[in-house]
Amino acid sequence: MIYLDSAATTFQKPAAVPRAVLQAMRTMSSPGRGGYESARLAEETLFRCRKSAAALFSVPSEEQIIFTMNATHALNIAIKSLVRPGGRVAVSGYEHNAVTRVLHALRTEVIVAAAPLFSPQETLEAFEGALKAGVDAAVCTHVSNVFGDILPIEGVAQLCRSSGVPLIIDASQSAGVLPIDCKTLSAAFIAMPGHKGLYGPQGTGLLLCGGEALPLLQGGTGSESLRQEMPDFLPDRLEAGTHNVPGIAGLAAGIDFVRAQRTERILLHERQLLRRAGEGMGRIPRVSCFFARDEKRQTGVLSFTVSGMQPEQVAEQMASRGIALRAGLHCAPFAHRTAGTLPDGTVRMSVSAFNRAFEIDAMLFSLREVAAARGRGEIS
Repeated sequence: MIYLDSAATTFQKPAAVPRAVLQAMRTMSSPGRGGYESARLAEETLFRCRKSAAALFSVPSEEQIIFTMNATHALNIAIKSLVRPGGRVAVSGYEHNAVTRVLHALRTEVIVAAAPLFSPQETLEAFEGALKAGVDAAVCTHVSNVFGDILPIEGVAQLCRSSGVPLIIDASQSAGVLPIDCKTLSAAFIAMPGHKGLYGPQGTGLLLCGGEALPLLQGGTGSESLRQEMPDFLPDRLEAGTHNVPGIAGLAAGIDFVRAQRTERILLHERQLLRRAGEGMGRIPRVSCFFARDEKRQTGVLSFTVSGMQPEQVAEQMASRGIALRAGLHCAPFAHRTAGTLPDGTVRMSVSAFNRAFEIDAMLFSLREVAAARGRGEIS
């Protein structure tokens, strides 16, 4: 199988990641729950992961790094810390359901700062207008999970600071690929999964806290146990219950991999593959792709369609040829509405540090076969 669905989860992991998971399962128990060796090892592993993440993302203090189950968990904490039921929030036109469903559940008035794909200036103008409406918070994805569009997050952050509006950044598609500097952005929260560009196991995520946070869960923390309120200090305030120690051990190994490879090298590699794919698709009849003319506006995520075929049908045909892609709405109907690809959506390919040029060539060969078969009427 040629795996080209890393925007969902990076399937290929550094060898150190599963080794770290297995080692944790064999040697570590619960951190902060005892003074014995296995508890101490678990505590050291959590601290090492926080320290490595703080270095990668320029977080002032390790205590501001919160372990979560995934980016959705992190976004729920962030949004519910800042947005009251019935409040008003500005969002980009490319948000994931991990954001929009939370806002819907809060009965929030959502002001969408919609702009065409790969149009940073228009995006900033849309956000500037949305912020004037008097909002409780702004939420902006750093990179569209559907199109790989890099939103002008530094400019959005500056607009929010100037307007006194707290900003939540969804870094699900950018963490480990693009530079993220918490000190420069000064966002209230930055949410990210551990299992995508950070190459950790599924079931891991991070919330980088730059503002006041409210607990989403209440429970044991191993600290201040006499009190019935959650501790008022981080990270304990937001980390109720037993930690996913094996997952965090694997995440630490994944972050170490990213730091060793350097995000700029990973991004360059992904863009080279994306250019190969985008230019190749441009030469295949019946195929249309959403490829930025300026490569600085896109990461390693590329959506496309085949004339006369449903996206799911294309993905099924490609899967039968050993190519793993994602089709449909990608849990992001806002993005498809903004880009004009509703109701059917697109087919998405996405790469990682482990993909190679020959895999892109094989994908293009298979796609040409599928498109040609549809043109001959062999696929209805």
